[in-house]
Amino acid sequence: MKKTLLLPVFLFALLISYAPLMAQPNVKDSLSIPKEEKSVTRHSVTIDGKLITYTATAGALILRNDLDEPIAFYGYTAYTKDGQSDVSKRPITFSYNGGPGSSSIWLHMGVMGPKRVIVNDPNDNGPAPYKIEDNQFSTLDISDIVMIDPIGTGISKAVGKANNKDFWGVDGDIRSVSGFIKQYINENNRWQSPKFILGESYGTMRSAGVANYLQDNLGITLNGVILVSTVLDMRTIRFYQGDDISYILHLPSYAVSAWYHNKIKNKSKDLAAFAEEARKFAAGDYATALMKGADLSEAEKEKIASQYAALTGLSTEYVLKAKLRIKEPQFTEELLRSEHLTVGRLDSRYTGINQNLLSEGSSYDPQSTSISPAYISAFTDYYYNELKVNKMLTYRTSAYATPGFKWDWKHNKNFNNDAVPANTAVDLAEAMSRNPNLKVLAINGYYDLATPFYAAEYTFTHMGLEKRIQNNFILKYYEAGHMMYTDPASGKQFKKDVADFIKETIK
Repeated sequence: MKKTLLLPVFLFALLISYAPLMAQPNVKDSLSIPKEEKSVTRHSVTIDGKLITYTATAGALILRNDLDEPIAFYGYTAYTKDGQSDVSKRPITFSYNGGPGSSSIWLHMGVMGPKRVIVNDPNDNGPAPYKIEDNQFSTLDISDIVMIDPIGTGISKAVGKANNKDFWGVDGDIRSVSGFIKQYINENNRWQSPKFILGESYGTMRSAGVANYLQDNLGITLNGVILVSTVLDMRTIRFYQGDDISYILHLPSYAVSAWYHNKIKNKSKDLAAFAEEARKFAAGDYATALMKGADLSEAEKEKIASQYAALTGLSTEYVLKAKLRIKEPQFTEELLRSEHLTVGRLDSRYTGINQNLLSEGSSYDPQSTSISPAYISAFTDYYYNELKVNKMLTYRTSAYATPGFKWDWKHNKNFNNDAVPANTAVDLAEAMSRNPNLKVLAINGYYDLATPFYAAEYTFTHMGLEKRIQNNFILKYYEAGHMMYTDPASGKQFKKDVADFIKETIK
């Protein structure tokens, strides 16, 4: 499954950006370029009591570089509301998941598209049949939607002189997704439409780069960026050796997860207030203690371990054995170990059987295991039988099934240094500084251990932005996990938050 995140000289930048795609010889039999695939069907959906008639266009366009050479068979599904005489007044939202290496089926069938698969959140789901219904949480009533499947996912693949690996990296991915957006806009006459991008997980990391690349290289300024389960700086979630930042930023998520599973003594009823208590400890006494390193006294260590245990539901003994530093996989195994359960990384509300009670990391994610069959089965049925896509085209839910898949984490804004964790927050800072009107909506799940809410907050406040631009961030919180929209109450909130953001931004 997914998850469980530039030069002003336009012509020069474009030539440089696609140079690797033009220079490399093709090692596969793709000299014959496939034709564009397009299945056009018409449908209707009722959203908020209003009947919406729309056109679905599913298939792939042939992505070209700046020399008009074909480089990719690029899959997408577009939903456009019928009867719009002036598309300059009709917003359009480009959306994708993350991975890297994930197709867009999760957002597509979870919250963005006109159809939604129903799962028994946050519990197990049995085998088929699965229920699909009109999606009351879709924003199709206020914005056209284009779901994008990056290269190696969906039906997308490199063609011509290009190879899949040209697109499998931070920079190649940003270039190709930006190129797709520009080409779709041009071919569908959407230059004057208000434009938004919505990415989830690694898709947020992509979005930060795409927002800047579109603006600096392709002449496209976005109206808004929507980040769902944010990670822009890999340093904040990777637990690098000798770097304490991830331990600090994960602690509030550990705390609220323990709160959910009733592992907190004298548990308060106010989740937001408890999360704030955990933030203060993480940034205060805990961060100070970790900074002291070997200079931390035994008395101080005991005190911090006791406070840590009280907030996270773990034992003081366990925290001391871990030297006050507990990684996410360790926490997911330890919290409910006595009950022979592991908790989900993507959504810690989910639990699964722990078959190895000595483990420090689970071999599976209970949330992913629970919902993936439902999403994959429902989407595949919908894609081929309702959207009428050619069944000879194999849809890949993940690029990990594609031979040779390996991600290049170097990013040109990070000095192309392998030792520097990829960080596209610098891209977003540039985009926001050069377009002070750009607004960013960040949607966070309290129970998300993959992209913790406190890590997102830390990133946003460490981008070096001017104060008035800093205020362009809007943060929303949900009592759910990484895919918060699987929870019906959160799905309803998601729709309202995104719809309000789009409407307010284009006023």
